[in-house]
This record gives sequence, structure tokens and C-alpha cells, in this order.
Amino acid sequence: MMLSALGRPRFQADANFNEDIVRGLIRRLPMLDVQTAKAAGLRGVPDPEVLARAADAGRILLSHDYHTMPGHLGAFLAAEHHSPGVILLHQSLPPGQAIEVIELVWEASTAEEWIDTLTYLP
Repeated sequence: MMLSALGRPRFQADANFNEDIVRGLIRRLPMLDVQTAKAAGLRGVPDPEVLARAADAGRILLSHDYHTMPGHLGAFLAAEHHSPGVILLHQSLPPGQAIEVIELVWEASTAEEWIDTLTYLP
């Protein structure tokens, strides 16, 4: 994990994350560092590798995958790897509300607070 890049949270959306939310974040907060799965080359990449790539880039992973991502993160951490964190948002959350929640995370916390955590928001 890129410890030198810590400070403000940086985000990586996984392949199943609603791209409308990412586009809305970029429009609303152009200074927020968020990357789509497509931009990161994560489409079709297995979850364990997605976690590793997000960790290598020092990015908190954004996902809607309540079913498998918690187990993958648990195995990743059990293998003595570190993660910048994973934030799960339910798919039924309206995009505007999801944008507000991620904006709050970005404005009111530091990247260090999310290391090795799994957080369900809201």
C-alpha cells in the first residue's frame, strides 16, 4: 500500500459499482480522487485481485457487493495484507444520497481512518 499517498481518502470503484455515482462525484467534487473500474482496468478482474490493486494504489474500494466482498476482504487481511479500506453501499441507495455519503467521508475523515476496515454506509 502506498503509505506516502495517505491523507485525504482516495477511492476506487469496483466493476459492479454504479458509475452514475462516480460521475456525480466527479461533477460535484472535481478535486475528489475517484477512479472507475474501467479506468483502472478492473472489469472482469476477480475480487481478490481488485482488493490487491486498490491496496497497491492506496485507494479505498467502493462496492455494492455485500455478498462476497466481506469474505474476500477477510481473507485478504488474514493473509497479512493491508487494505486502504472497503466501503459498501447498498444498490438501492439513490445515487444522490450515495454521493452525499461519499462526500462526507472525503471531507470529514483521513485515509488513515479507513485502513483495514469494512464499512457499510449509510
